[in-house]
Amino acid sequence: MTIDPAVLITLRPQPYAAIRAAVRDGDILLCSATDMFSRLIRWATKSPWSHVAIAFRMDDIDRVMVLECVEKLGVRAVPLSSFIARTSNGTEPYPGKILLARHRGMGAKARRKPMKKMAGFAFDRLGDRFSHVETLRIALRIVLGRFRKRLHPSLGPRNEFICSEYLARCFEAVGVKIPWDGLGFIAPADFASDPRVDAVAQIQT
Repeated sequence: MTIDPAVLITLRPQPYAAIRAAVRDGDILLCSATDMFSRLIRWATKSPWSHVAIAFRMDDIDRVMVLECVEKLGVRAVPLSSFIARTSNGTEPYPGKILLARHRGMGAKARRKPMKKMAGFAFDRLGDRFSHVETLRIALRIVLGRFRKRLHPSLGPRNEFICSEYLARCFEAVGVKIPWDGLGFIAPADFASDPRVDAVAQIQT
């Protein structure tokens, strides 16, 4: 079912250790933050969701890694402990709330091999960086998204993404489509609105 924003109030935050143990490959981290870029996305989507990322377990080295696409830096990977402690620009404590969510399409054991395909796409994008021009293009798409306008092809994502477009591409790599209206941009709120995405736990930040 669609994730109600009220879950950030009704779902008691769980400590890091409990969350770390519960994370599965392909889990979604939905964020509601208050920094400037987050406020822009929340304004554009009229929702509390400002950022989204994806988690993978690396049990051989005893790590849970989070992959995300952030302004200025592009695509990066950070340990879950760092992701929930501070923003991409180093602001700490994290200025907002974070929800661990899970797409039902990723739960079947039969997805073990497709999961490798998803991880392959996600990790292959690491290090992609944005120029100032690309960052401005992203900001323009977000503003236009507020008014649900269809974008000119020249403004569509190329090799630069906002977080939710990057994540949608990760899911597309294994044939999972995140529904959206085709206007503006795929937003963090579209993940929360997908009836196949369930809230697992709120993370204590």
